[in-house]
Amino acid sequence: MFRDRTCVPKKLELIQKILHEAHSGCLYVHPGSTKMYNDLKQLYWWSGMKRDISEFVARCLMCQQVKAEHQVPSGLLQPVMIPEWKWDRVTMDFVSGLPLSLKNKDTIWVVVDRLTKFAHFIPVCTDFSLDKLVELYLSEIVRLHRLPVSIISDRDPRLTSLFWKKLQEALGTKLNFSTTFHPQTDRQSERVIQILEYMLRCCVLEFKGKWEKYLPLVEFAYNKSFESSIKMAPYEALYGCKCQTPLYWTELTKKQIHGVDLIRETEEKVKVILDCLKVASNRTDINFQIGDKVFLKVSLYKKILRFGCKGKLSSRFIGPYEIIERICPVAY
Repeated sequence: MFRDRTCVPKKLELIQKILHEAHSGCLYVHPGSTKMYNDLKQLYWWSGMKRDISEFVARCLMCQQVKAEHQVPSGLLQPVMIPEWKWDRVTMDFVSGLPLSLKNKDTIWVVVDRLTKFAHFIPVCTDFSLDKLVELYLSEIVRLHRLPVSIISDRDPRLTSLFWKKLQEALGTKLNFSTTFHPQTDRQSERVIQILEYMLRCCVLEFKGKWEKYLPLVEFAYNKSFESSIKMAPYEALYGCKCQTPLYWTELTKKQIHGVDLIRETEEKVKVILDCLKVASNRTDINFQIGDKVFLKVSLYKKILRFGCKGKLSSRFIGPYEIIERICPVAY
């Protein structure tokens, strides 16, 4: 043991088994290297652990095919008010255009708590009535948590309709809508949706089957994974203890995170993160050589079938392909 962690001998086969389970298992669904390292370092230690994890994730063919690029726009992020309590302020959005599931669902309703980053992924249908959405909202969110003080959303017709707005106002909820054509105001939902889509792609392509079958596992995998903005997993932030998984099957000590301390700690962390979010839009010059192997980015057109999947859940990249000729500095 090393600092209450299991010391793993430097045996490639054993380390690869641990890395494969923590990355490709259906309870983990291809986390990034940072999330994977922060999850594993609580349980295991071996020499060069962080480097091994980074190299393992970088070599994962599935991740290279489905993960999104992150081209951050220029300018300072304009932060919204920091929540004072769990599920006090939430963001919500819809992932539409998915393949029709066996239960006739084609959309995922994404609801995220802005304090703990805990998320719920609710399968719905695009033609659901407002009454049905309200029913799901009460049974899946209010039943488990509370009525939020504020909701941040894009200008989806389902949320801007007079009926929905009046219902929220009657429940004491204030709707904050994004500026027209600027969904970045709801940046949290946009980021969670990117993670959700890539995790579902991994499940559909690797484990085979319909996306709705894996949605509960994807929600579990997302909520138990380390979130850099709060320096802990959403599950731990919400419940005050770590989540048990096959890799963490020991008796867990119930570490209570008290409300006031959690609020203060999270506020400070969020403020530091927001202060650091000034980024440049300059592109990095990348040169490829003949013989290099690269992936090609493809558009996610709804009617195009790639690797047995259409639209939202098809691969973002195809390949790898070998470069045989350089035509100009930006074309090969």
